[in-house]
Amino acid sequence: MRLLLVEDDPELGRRLGERLRGADYAVDLAPTADLAEDWPDLDKMAAIILDLGLPDGDGVDLLRHWRAAGVACPILILTARGSWQDKVEGLNAGADDFVVKPVRFEELQARLNALFRRHMGKRESTISIGGLTLDPLTHMVEDNGEPLSLSRREFSLLHLFMRHAGQILPQSDILDHLYELADERELNTIEVLIARLRRKIGRDRITTLRGMGYRFEKNGTAA
Repeated sequence: MRLLLVEDDPELGRRLGERLRGADYAVDLAPTADLAEDWPDLDKMAAIILDLGLPDGDGVDLLRHWRAAGVACPILILTARGSWQDKVEGLNAGADDFVVKPVRFEELQARLNALFRRHMGKRESTISIGGLTLDPLTHMVEDNGEPLSLSRREFSLLHLFMRHAGQILPQSDILDHLYELADERELNTIEVLIARLRRKIGRDRITTLRGMGYRFEKNGTAA
């Protein structure tokens, strides 16, 4: 899953980005409000982590701009401004959570997980399709009760497929969801990744539609 981190402190942005990547997120970093305002692929972000004290603007104004523009993903404010007035203003502007710096990474990750559960509209986050069960919080995958060992990219791809089961996903959309904007993006990397995933979950679960993309089958097998 991709996150957008809006943080102007270079060292904090670097350290937090490293911790998030270590937790299997792809992280794009925007150090200013101007860059973040019209960031490409906002619709592909699983969540946004937003600092309020940006050098060229107020994060609350940026938050209002996103919500007015229809950005629907969860937005977590992470800021040193911790007064109750700041919290009320941020939440009323459209934030889903408000965290005051400094914060332990474990708490930040737990709050992100809670946002994802709420965003999915249910308390139980586990996805089960055709004998495959995936838990995005524990990163556990089972095939008919047997645990599967997946790499970070394989897990992210399977999570994407299972969230969109039955839908056609073009290769370009898969790249946008799995890779940071600064990463090198080549379509053949998706083909290789899908081939590796098929070896672990079975070829029939993913259908190739030439010139269109790929579809994860809702019943677990291709028609």
